[in-house]
Amino acid sequence: MKQTDGNYQKYLAILEEELLPAMGCTEPIAVAYCGAVARRALGALPERVEVAASGNIIKNVKSVVVPNTGHRRGIPAAVTAGIVAGDADRQLEVISQVSPAQQADIAAFLERTPVEVSLADSPLIFDLTVTLFRGSSRAKARIANFHTNVVLVEKDGQVLLRRDAGEEEEGGLTPRDCLTVAEILDFAETVALDDVRPLLDRQMSCNMAIAQEGLRGDYGANVGSVLLSSHPEVLSAGGPSAVRLRARALAAAGSDARMNGCELPVIINSGSGNQGITASVPVMVYAQALGASEEKLYRALVLSNLLAIHQKSTIGRLSAYCGAINAGAAAGAAIAYLEGGGLDGVSHTLVNALAISSGVICDGAKASCAGKIALAVDSGILGWEMYRQGQQFLAGDGIVKKGVENMIASVGRLGREGMRETDKEILHIMVDKWVSED
Repeated sequence: MKQTDGNYQKYLAILEEELLPAMGCTEPIAVAYCGAVARRALGALPERVEVAASGNIIKNVKSVVVPNTGHRRGIPAAVTAGIVAGDADRQLEVISQVSPAQQADIAAFLERTPVEVSLADSPLIFDLTVTLFRGSSRAKARIANFHTNVVLVEKDGQVLLRRDAGEEEEGGLTPRDCLTVAEILDFAETVALDDVRPLLDRQMSCNMAIAQEGLRGDYGANVGSVLLSSHPEVLSAGGPSAVRLRARALAAAGSDARMNGCELPVIINSGSGNQGITASVPVMVYAQALGASEEKLYRALVLSNLLAIHQKSTIGRLSAYCGAINAGAAAGAAIAYLEGGGLDGVSHTLVNALAISSGVICDGAKASCAGKIALAVDSGILGWEMYRQGQQFLAGDGIVKKGVENMIASVGRLGREGMRETDKEILHIMVDKWVSED
């Protein structure tokens, strides 16, 4: 793809929009960010807090540890952290610089201040409003469609900022309809590396650091450590099986740490740190094992990141469909590229991987995400191994469609339309006081 091609700049813009730093799971961090924006507008600590959030935000904040809060979980902890100690200018790193004294202030605020959480009355999948009250004064902030998209700030009825939220989940971002597997591969093979190097260097540094921390520490269910300790014979034997095991374990370990309060940043993909880890860490593991050049690694990461974004764009930023499955398929396709696969190998790897594990549910951010990541990475690698041995799933096998774009559309339809009722039922099981039977 030539730099003068219109899609070249769009692809760069998409990467810049999606590969963002975040400290902590992105939904509670969005809640903290919204709280910090509202607190700045109010100009003082509030005496009462109201949070109205769409169902998928509630689902993804319920069980995950909010960093720098003393291992607290849930929306009250997240919004309080933003209000008391947040720096709104840092967006998804809003609570990355919290002192021990501020942690004590967060605990004290939660003890004395009512925080009411309700289900937002909104057609948007991602919708969040924080309203703060102090005496006769009131301030409000609203984020819609994606994690940093502040669409409203008010104080005492005066509008300080307003943007049109619309009804498009990805409103405000570069349109994703320019993405295709063939053009993504073309871009990955031809992009000037200096155009993507800063983004990818940051992603490699942050995401591998938290993966390694996940293996060192005691986080959640320690899925990454369990994988490695359960198969010492594979590691001692070395070879492809050991590389595959390390790729799964390190990706899972990053999620172990991130879901359970680790205070290291992650470079996200499609609004998700888990997806950012899954799309990058296995690719780095394989590149090192294969002795791939730095250039080949960068190009493989461009491919993996954009393939993950392409797939997730057809589903939506939040849904009942586990986005790690898309990222694992993308990582498998990038591993295929590292091992010499061209467009045919990349495309068949994606189709095979999606045929294996599509339909895994998202029931919120929590420790078990690490297990789903291990599964997703394994499916991605199996998809490539199948193709390499002349095997594939054919059109008509379940939801499999002929052609990779048709398969991506098929899975998108499953995640966006087919799993809507599943999403409601998951929310009903988790927080049934907020979910209607309608």
